[in-house]
Amino acid sequence: MSLQKLKARLNDSLQLSPKFGLITKITPTIIYATGLTPSIGDIIRAYKDTGEYSLGMVTICQSDSFGFTPFSFIEGYKAGDKVILDKEGLNIPVGDALLGRVIDPLGNPIDDKGSIHTNTLAPVITQPIKAMKRGVINEVFPVGIKVIDGILTCGKGQKLGIFAGSGVGKSTLMGMIVKGSKASIKVIALIGERGREVPEFIHKNLKNNLENTVLIVATSDDSALMRKYGAFSAMAIAEYFKNQGHDVLFIMDSVTRFAMAQREIGLALGEPPTSKGYPPSVLALLPQLMERAGKEEGKGSITAFFTVLVEGDDLSDPIADQSRSILDGHIVLNRELTDYGIYPPINILNSASRVSNDIITPEHKNAIKKFRRLYALLKENEVLIRIGSYQKGNDNELDEAIEKKTFMENFIKQDESQMMNFEEITQELYKIQIQ
Repeated sequence: MSLQKLKARLNDSLQLSPKFGLITKITPTIIYATGLTPSIGDIIRAYKDTGEYSLGMVTICQSDSFGFTPFSFIEGYKAGDKVILDKEGLNIPVGDALLGRVIDPLGNPIDDKGSIHTNTLAPVITQPIKAMKRGVINEVFPVGIKVIDGILTCGKGQKLGIFAGSGVGKSTLMGMIVKGSKASIKVIALIGERGREVPEFIHKNLKNNLENTVLIVATSDDSALMRKYGAFSAMAIAEYFKNQGHDVLFIMDSVTRFAMAQREIGLALGEPPTSKGYPPSVLALLPQLMERAGKEEGKGSITAFFTVLVEGDDLSDPIADQSRSILDGHIVLNRELTDYGIYPPINILNSASRVSNDIITPEHKNAIKKFRRLYALLKENEVLIRIGSYQKGNDNELDEAIEKKTFMENFIKQDESQMMNFEEITQELYKIQIQ
């Protein structure tokens, strides 16, 4: 028998099993195995005796073994269980079939609407837009909220942070931005939040309207790896639509939970804890995520809003501080304003948009300056006015601020169901110039 015929017979009759490795050691966060030579970031499939399996990502490579962090939990695994290489790197299905759906960080539907059929896969981890490929932000991105469009004007492709303590109104503001923006595609990432908040956000804040919207969810009971890659998966989906020429609205809640997930992973890998227990990899990871948003020449744009939970309303928190240095502006929510019944409780004196001056008209710019000046005077002298120590006529500018106090408070207030277009908002703001 010729060698060629022998090879053909062997190929037809043999069904060789894939190459596999064996688990040698299990820790609370990392599983070690031998027998394979994967690369960092490769996806491993680990099998139990029952035939069930779960996915994990390779995070440690040594000369004779490797370690992977499971996307699920370690219960049920033991030394000697088999592992195989599932695929090189983490990819997620992308396409129009995702619109209107709620998925997990691996692209699996969790909304009981059936499977998702798409033929395109996108890598979850990619390089941010190169500096010289970024388009200039020169168009307004209206969101229908008076205080943002009027005073903290956002540009198409801008990255903004929403900084707030717990229970101040982040979710309500996020819902208003989603409803008020005219973006053709909306990608929302809910990372590390309570499971109860997911249906509430859909029903209360989005009014069950998921048209042209994709929701990526990794709740607080998911593993640290799921919470970490939930943010990257959401950004990969937004990038797919941006590359199709769409102007995408990207909202992520919250950066703090994302950073906490990386803190768990980093400490398990032996990284030294630094400020507030965050290892160095956390601060390195934030720009890798945030810089992927923006406007790219010849393609669409991703306008991103990242919420940052600040403990005790402390803006010097390391995650808040690092985020402010990366983002193109920050919107600070103030608990005191909620006490006065002002919603959304945006503190315009502590908030800023770094691109607004480049995208608004001189008339709009002058109106913002006047509004900020009068509002700051009012806040600075609030105690004197309340106790009756200030006498009218001593300061003409302060007199004007007192006269326009009601107008300014009404301007920054807005009911969550009330949406306005950009022209209406600017025309109302210009009234601050009228003496």
